[in-house]
Amino acid sequence: MGKIIVLGAGLVGGVMAKDLAKDHEVTSVDISQKNLDKLNGIKTICTDISDKSNLQNLIQDFDLVVGAVPGFMGYQMMQNVIEAEKNIVDISFYPEDPFGLDELAKQKGVIAIMDCGVAPGMGNIIFGYHDKQMKISDYECLVGGLPEKREWPYEYQAVFSPIDVIEEYVRPARFVKNSKLITKEALSDTEIIDFEEIGPLESWNSDGLRSLIHTMPHIPNMIEKTLRYPGCVEYLKVLRESGFFSYDKIEVNGQMIRPIDVTSKLLFPKWEMKEGDKDFTIMRIIIQGIEANKNVIYQYNLLDRFQNGTISMARTTGFTCTAVANLVLNGDYTRIGISPPEYLGEHYTFVRDYLAERGVHYNVKKTR
Repeated sequence: MGKIIVLGAGLVGGVMAKDLAKDHEVTSVDISQKNLDKLNGIKTICTDISDKSNLQNLIQDFDLVVGAVPGFMGYQMMQNVIEAEKNIVDISFYPEDPFGLDELAKQKGVIAIMDCGVAPGMGNIIFGYHDKQMKISDYECLVGGLPEKREWPYEYQAVFSPIDVIEEYVRPARFVKNSKLITKEALSDTEIIDFEEIGPLESWNSDGLRSLIHTMPHIPNMIEKTLRYPGCVEYLKVLRESGFFSYDKIEVNGQMIRPIDVTSKLLFPKWEMKEGDKDFTIMRIIIQGIEANKNVIYQYNLLDRFQNGTISMARTTGFTCTAVANLVLNGDYTRIGISPPEYLGEHYTFVRDYLAERGVHYNVKKTR
């Protein structure tokens, strides 16, 4: 049993705290008492962890920190934890380069695992596992979290910070083609793809490869695309091009405001999951290459639905993170420095089985 502090008690952070509390002593921290009130039986602290000294004092007696804060806080939070010489497993989807903290983590002797969710996260672990087994030529990941009920106008609900979701619509998308890094605007190269049990979904370029661009330079073709219900890309482009997602301040009645802040305030009530709402997570990974001198294709399919009162995106993201947290606590993962999840490829079987025990199943098919 270890002592774990979970930073953030939102829809995903709360699920992780409950899962870890089955085997460990857990404390959950959030600035929202409303979020903490949902965590019956778990020790909670309501405080602001954006304050460096407050955070570092808070975590000093714990064996492991688990990060589940909004992306805009993620990098600074991780830096503050590393400076305090505490191991961390994190799901924050922050825009900064995580390897900027690698030297610091090595100096402090800290294990710091980032992007440890579903995608990035489990997709990277699968990728890392096969990279050790075969010579990969192509990696494609299609992923999305969607509400089961399609409601006008957005047909979407957010389980993360709304600003983090909007970031996917504006951050330039990078992918690798014929060993060359290509950058396109987000929401580009739209395709309609039909999925069994779900039907047609719209895929588009998003910046989901992240660390893989640097850690897998030997793979000639890599891409990740986000999935939404058909029709969403057009209105998102209209909002983006009209400036609603801009971080640049504008003057309104004598006040300087960021359009992104207004947009978030307006959209969050529309995107918020209400009592009784259900979601699903869908992911398809295709890995092609040569294994034992033969051309092979591995296809991984995930279709996970809301169950046991827990939203799917929290299950698929959160349980990947808690599986890895257990690897660190048990001493099974000991690499010092910044670790993107593809470094955990050798632990794929453990993570897969941990997820399966909680009803999250990855179905794999191999063809030649």
